[in-house]
Amino acid sequence: MGHGVRPAGRGRGAVMAEAAPQHLELPWGLLELCALLGPPRDSLRGPEQGAQKKGAKSPPSLAPEVLSVFVPPFVSKEDSAAAAAAGASSGTLGKAKRRSFRRKRDRPRAEPGRGPRGAEPEDASIPDGVDLLALPQLCFPGGVRVASEPEEDRVHFLVLTDVCGNRTHGVVAQYYRPLHDKHCFYNGKTQWEASGPSGGAAGCFVPFAVCVVSRFPYYNALKDCLSCLLTHLKLCKDFEVDNHIKDFAAKLSLIPSPPPGPLHLVFNMKPLQIVFPSRADPESPLVDLDLHLPLLCFRPEKVLQILTCLLTERRLVFFSSSWALLTLVAECFMAFLHPLQWQHTFVPILSRQMLDFVMAPTSFLMGCHLDHFAEVSKEADGLILINIDTGSITSSNSEDANVPDIPLLAAQTFIQSIQSLQLHHELHLAHLCASTDLNEGRASRRAWQHRLNCQIQQISLQLLVSIFREVKNHLNYEHRVFNSEEFLKTRAPGDQQFYKQVLETYMFHAFLKARLSRRMDAFAQMELHTQSEEDRINGTLLSPRRPTIEKMASRKSTLLQAAPRRKVVSMPDLQVIAVPELLPRNSSLRKIHTADGGGSHAAVSLALQPTYTFKIPEVHFPLLAQCVQVFYEDCVAQLSKAMVSLAPENSVLLARYFYLRGLVQLMQGRLLGALLDFQSLYKTDVHIFPADLVQRTVESLSGPERTQAERMPELRRLISEVMDKPVDAPKADDRVKNFELPKTHLQLDDFVKRVQESGVVKDTGVIHRLFEALTVGQQKQIDPETFREFYNCWKEAEAEAQEVSLPLSALEHLDKNECVYKLSSSVKTSLGVGKIAMTQKRLFLLTEGRPGYVEIATFRDMEEVRSTTVAFLLLRIPTLKIKTASKKEVFEANLKTECDLWHLMVKEMWAGKKLADEHKDPQYVQQALTHVLLMDAVVGTLQSPGAIYAASKLSHFDKLRSEMPMVVPKTTSETLKHKINPSAGETAPRAVDVLLYTPAQAQWIRRSLTPFALIQPLVTGME
Repeated sequence: MGHGVRPAGRGRGAVMAEAAPQHLELPWGLLELCALLGPPRDSLRGPEQGAQKKGAKSPPSLAPEVLSVFVPPFVSKEDSAAAAAAGASSGTLGKAKRRSFRRKRDRPRAEPGRGPRGAEPEDASIPDGVDLLALPQLCFPGGVRVASEPEEDRVHFLVLTDVCGNRTHGVVAQYYRPLHDKHCFYNGKTQWEASGPSGGAAGCFVPFAVCVVSRFPYYNALKDCLSCLLTHLKLCKDFEVDNHIKDFAAKLSLIPSPPPGPLHLVFNMKPLQIVFPSRADPESPLVDLDLHLPLLCFRPEKVLQILTCLLTERRLVFFSSSWALLTLVAECFMAFLHPLQWQHTFVPILSRQMLDFVMAPTSFLMGCHLDHFAEVSKEADGLILINIDTGSITSSNSEDANVPDIPLLAAQTFIQSIQSLQLHHELHLAHLCASTDLNEGRASRRAWQHRLNCQIQQISLQLLVSIFREVKNHLNYEHRVFNSEEFLKTRAPGDQQFYKQVLETYMFHAFLKARLSRRMDAFAQMELHTQSEEDRINGTLLSPRRPTIEKMASRKSTLLQAAPRRKVVSMPDLQVIAVPELLPRNSSLRKIHTADGGGSHAAVSLALQPTYTFKIPEVHFPLLAQCVQVFYEDCVAQLSKAMVSLAPENSVLLARYFYLRGLVQLMQGRLLGALLDFQSLYKTDVHIFPADLVQRTVESLSGPERTQAERMPELRRLISEVMDKPVDAPKADDRVKNFELPKTHLQLDDFVKRVQESGVVKDTGVIHRLFEALTVGQQKQIDPETFREFYNCWKEAEAEAQEVSLPLSALEHLDKNECVYKLSSSVKTSLGVGKIAMTQKRLFLLTEGRPGYVEIATFRDMEEVRSTTVAFLLLRIPTLKIKTASKKEVFEANLKTECDLWHLMVKEMWAGKKLADEHKDPQYVQQALTHVLLMDAVVGTLQSPGAIYAASKLSHFDKLRSEMPMVVPKTTSETLKHKINPSAGETAPRAVDVLLYTPAQAQWIRRSLTPFALIQPLVTGME
């Protein structure tokens, strides 16, 4: 899907114009660039060598440079066309024209006894993001020194970023070659002359490096590939080195990146079988490294501190004596953040010449050798210094580095989960026999690492979900507004500092964009799978959220166990997270199992999906066009054979085979065959359909090919779907706005928008009635002060509801999903003195003196509700009377000034319940609750004699029942089991065009959830 090698140069013949269009960029090949680096030729000659051989105290330091560069394509399309046309009729294999070999800018002098050098191969275009001037410093970050003894081969890893922020990844293998007395190789040619009669340079070993750059972070796979290459380079002669590297690069350029899913690719790079894993899904990162490395270097508490520094976008510098660990550990932390993304400078390796980068004022993550720790700590202020070797975290200026605690419950869950992991492969092998096959042992190690990586990714994702789960409660999707102030009010006091800092970051802003776009990424799926029943119910309700009885009961028990915590701690003495009843230290012997189901924050069980491998055919001469064509044919044949032998129900794996075969056929110039394979993805797995690539392929079809495609029904439909999409559709405004109270008068349309942004209510019709209520008897506009008073009254009612505490006797009588929406002041009633409480189902009395529960009535049982007065001495006290069907006595409550408001609210709830029962639609109750709470806020806002009349504008269902009773036909009432409101949660009712019924048990549903809710079943009465 757009990744791969660059097209060869222009100037194709007319024959090839149809087979392989010039402008079609083919997404094939892992390799972006392969380079050979080492000391320059001139630095290895002269008196320095004599000093080296005579036993100088320290070997000389040399300045490295790029010696050779190899960039695909290694076989031009003219040669490919000729090879394809010749086929088996050709008796000999013609040598391909190598267009991607880059020489040094300065030409080496001619070899002794040879004539003038012939024409140099033309320079190849260097991929974006690869700076050849900086590459030597990164490949030799510690410098180049001639050694008196051969040293061990070393590998380290690079991350290269272009000006657009696109990253490429490099793997560098350093090795030593002896400096021979007669010649030293340079670009595959003899360049060295004997320095004297004895001439010997014995005891001199020169370091060289091979760097492979790819768009994909295949750190382990490319490390294995380079390890195989080095075994050949050590055995070959100096003048053969370039040819070996060129052959190696050509092979890598033929390996595709596997499509997202369960299919991994295997390539034989003798003596090892190299596995190139795929990403789990199109939204997931490609992980080809050991994610438990940070857990071996840092305690879980320190891992949390580093994650906190990343989430608050600090300036971080990693230190280690191992260049390899710098990139690997940094990349692991990037994986821990997924789906959040670090959007600042990311340079995990800084050479000695690049240390001034740490003076940058903006956020960054960089890595330095441990030798530079003191220098960096002294010269730069405000840095978070992370020592990988010792597992410690300090600050270059502790006064400026106050790092907040991560939320306590999330931290405790994370630490306990990490301590339950088995981090040591040796413990896994203790009871197993030794493997006698190299590749079999490596496969076993990969399987163990894959399981561990999945567990770590799940734990880190669960941490993020625990931290940001309730953000969605303060979002307005229609107007893309986040109410940060109200969100912060709901956070615990000890978490305030953490959230204040996180909310200001670019990372969190991008996270909000994804939430408001309803992206079904890893966070959304984890949040959906781990949400509690209460959260699931609240997500379908139109009425404002209130704590349920179940939550009140759990809160009572939690408060008894809560421990005090510190708000902010300063570096270097970072937070010490108290984790109750932690697992023993040797708990890494244990394996993570399914979590107990007691709570929304419990870890979900890990269900590993099976993985499969496809072995790529070998290509023996990757620089010969005809051999490459044979390689393509073998790929198509093996993929076709695998498809035939596949079980029909395994459509996921079949889709990957179609995808890969389509890529191969593109490389062969068989565009119609490739389009047919891509079209098959609609039937197997449309998630990996390469829309951009298919569109470019269709555009590159020649006239005869386009005519032939139009005659094929499958391709005709594919072409119309791909080409009919708008090319230059205007980009939607994805900005995130923070909610602010209005500063000017609001007309109706502006008022609707502001109320929706505030999160008070979404329904446009309800907001219109609210506007009428707030503008009774005045000009039809809302002034800023009135809106502010209304908003404050609404939020104060929410806060009071959160503080409601019911006695245990009341909790025992109420359903677990009931919520207390309104509580009166203490009044005298016919059942005693106390406070009247209203839930979505009933009214009850909380008696005073000895706290108790007395039920007044359920809304379904009510027969009459009226407001009257009773005489008391010389006064007439307003009283609410409620008559029920199950009790002979009429309930009376002397509500005094609250009587008229309670009369309106109870009648509206009674009417809503009646309508809900008649229409089999519980949404009427939820809408009635919204009306009731708006009435309460309107009365609190206006505080005038006309406030009750204004609030009556919101008594919608009561008027609806009295003015125009809605009669449901008897047949419908008897047949209908449950009426579904398809516009629930929308701003206005919408028509239903299509109903989709899906079975409840399908695993695919969970993996393919979209913002369109899947209802199971839709209507129970129709099954």
